Amino acid sequence: MALLHRATVTPSKLDLIAGWLPGRRWHQGAAGDLERVAAFRFDDPAGAVGIETMLVRYGDGPVHHVPLTYRDAPIPGCDVWLLGTAEHSVLGKRWVYDGASDPVYLCALAGAIVAGTGEAEEFVDVDGRGTLERRAPAMTARGTGVPGGTVPPVEEIRRIEDHGDRTVVHVGSLRIVINRRFTDGDLPAAALAGRWGDHPEVILAYLSNG
Repeated sequence: MALLHRATVTPSKLDLIAGWLPGRRWHQGAAGDLERVAAFRFDDPAGAVGIETMLVRYGDGPVHHVPLTYRDAPIPGCDVWLLGTAEHSVLGKRWVYDGASDPVYLCALAGAIVAGTGEAEEFVDVDGRGTLERRAPAMTARGTGVPGGTVPPVEEIRRIEDHGDRTVVHVGSLRIVINRRFTDGDLPAAALAGRWGDHPEVILAYLSNG
């Protein structure tokens, strides 16, 4: 379960992404107003880190896949992956990172792929006193694995590489490929797929031995 608050975030998440995205090697499209296409969340079992996957685009340009984590303190040595900081009206100052650099996101992603799970249910604390309201998902995600599958330990990140429209993360014994833009293709054996509206299913990320 992902617990959300009715709050203002300054600057907004879209503003942070808009200032960061054009500097990525995998960015495509003209500058302009950035729009959110869809989003979903994973749950951090420890309840400490917010994990949100955002799909965004400029106008009719390609959709970009931007997983984010929200933390209450900086990750040592990860400044290069920091989008910026924001003030959350309920939670205070938040450090916003590219999920590719955050072991908590990578663990949630690998877990969803291997165990065949998907997005977390989202509940909004509507009054600050624990009254929860379920929020309908903006998109769905599904792993191709088997329920109860064992996830290899997500240990120290060894290397992060950008290859065209993909970010490849070497972490522990895993090689996690995050598709930043989407192309047609068969679904890999160990993957996370996503769907929103009437858009065909896309491959968000997968595990690779290559």
